[in-house]
Amino acid sequence: MIDADWRSPGAYDYLDNLNWPSIAWECLRRDKEYHADYANSRFRAAMDAGVAGAQRRWGLRFRGRPYARRE
Repeated sequence: MIDADWRSPGAYDYLDNLNWPSIAWECLRRDKEYHADYANSRFRAAMDAGVAGAQRRWGLRFRGRPYARRE
């Protein structure tokens, strides 16, 4: 991340050049609940293994394994 004053109007100009997955990551990496889940080794292993519940919680896909979203 860029070391800048978050109050500066230009602090987030770099977001203008990001694609949707990169923007999603910028938001996700700041989420305290995501950090708590990721700190849990079982949850992290489930995400890496492609377990649907872990992926669905955060809308993530790993190693090309899409999950089926139930609406």
